[in-house]
Amino acid sequence: MTPLLRWVRAALLLHLLSGVFSAPSFAVLGAYVPSTVALPDLYEASLSDLQAGLTAGQFSSVELVKAYFARIEEVNLNGPELRAIIETNPSALAQAAVLDRERKTVGPRGPLHGIPILVKDNVATVADEGMNTTAGSWALYKSVVPDDAGVVKRLRKAGAIILGEYFDTIDVKQTFLSGPTLAETSPQVGLVGEGSPRVPTIQAEIHVAHREALQFQLQLGLHRWPSARKPTEVLPAQRAITILSESSPLLASLRAQEGDVGLRKNARAERERRGGRALETLRELGATVVDPADIPSAREMIEAGTEAVVTRADLKVQLNEWFDSLISNPSGVSSVADLIKFNKENPSLESPEGYADQSILTAAQKTEGLNSTYYEALARNHEMGRERGIDAALKQYALDALVLPAKGFDYVTKPSAIAGYPIVTVPLGFYPDNTTIVSAGPVTFYPAPGIPIGLAFLGTAWSEYDLIGYAYAYEQKTQTRLQRMAYDGAIPRTQIMDVLEGASKAIFDVVI
Repeated sequence: MTPLLRWVRAALLLHLLSGVFSAPSFAVLGAYVPSTVALPDLYEASLSDLQAGLTAGQFSSVELVKAYFARIEEVNLNGPELRAIIETNPSALAQAAVLDRERKTVGPRGPLHGIPILVKDNVATVADEGMNTTAGSWALYKSVVPDDAGVVKRLRKAGAIILGEYFDTIDVKQTFLSGPTLAETSPQVGLVGEGSPRVPTIQAEIHVAHREALQFQLQLGLHRWPSARKPTEVLPAQRAITILSESSPLLASLRAQEGDVGLRKNARAERERRGGRALETLRELGATVVDPADIPSAREMIEAGTEAVVTRADLKVQLNEWFDSLISNPSGVSSVADLIKFNKENPSLESPEGYADQSILTAAQKTEGLNSTYYEALARNHEMGRERGIDAALKQYALDALVLPAKGFDYVTKPSAIAGYPIVTVPLGFYPDNTTIVSAGPVTFYPAPGIPIGLAFLGTAWSEYDLIGYAYAYEQKTQTRLQRMAYDGAIPRTQIMDVLEGASKAIFDVVI
């Protein structure tokens, strides 16, 4: 076993022992035993930090929810107006109170007991709780889903509190509530990206769950719909780790798309510089780095066009299935055809300036279901992405994973997306303050000062466990995420101490 793999396994073992992936040791019965240990800073508090404080009786789940509500209030629609949270859960405090009583009487259920969780607004939550499931669209406002999404059911069963809903609004358009999400690392720009949750500042302090989602872009068809894929089984790592060379055909194709001049070239140079550092870090961790290690079908994936054939047909079929599953929908929208009509008839709601294009929705509407054309395209995607793609590179170079710098567009995610394989991205760095801002859309910018650059780990089927381990090892070694915090105006000031009540506050007043 290589040093990196030993490091990864040791790191995961430490997590298991500390209760990140399994329940820590809890007192099953009895009242709280207040602790005088310092309260966790909510800007960087981990799940383990919060659970330790709850277990020690430093604060209750009710107080924790109040603190997070206050922090959201400070920066979401006030102050810097980050507009990261679409709505908060009016039932959250009541749920927290029930879980506090349960903790005292029968003990906690596990490491998520009493922990506030944000879910994306395309993850179904029951309407009687007081929140909507809209994916940011007026066409689904006040619609009633038949049940919680599977992931939400599991979160509730584990004792988590659904605090509210966020949406990555940059990936679609301005939403009816939040408007365009802004970057917490720079007061000058919004965000650009695809497929990943981005909840500025607030995400750093509230644990985020998504997937099992309404996996469609309901609005105006601005981005391709990501291929649905689910986690696979776990297999142990056996070989080495590599990087996908910056000279690979995949990146060459990207450069051709971007234009190899001026500001885009400077942005690429910044990614390449940081990518070189990442290689050295991986070597320091004991990885065997093979450079280059190109994906044979990379250029073909970019040029084939079969991904759109699959995603457009899926979009129509699954959106129609979603509409059909609703108990009620006040807008009257019950199909993709209805949705296109609704958007045209409600431009003030669904067509803000720069976002009037419905080309992807109209293209989806023209498809004829999961027919032979669909299955032929799907088969080719799998062949390009799997046998002649990721698996071919892993086999040719005897590798465990591929690693490459990731930016806000889909050239990095495409191989994994069309193969249905896992991908993990961790922070690689940030564009420096002197970066020239470049428009990437009506309200988005890339590159720009402070915008993150990622490092993506790609693997084959069943490799989630390994990829998470590699990514965790790299992240713990570099601590890149902490190198650039939110700008001062975007940092909420409320801490747990500000909402403590009764005996808990009295104890900390004495200590202070």
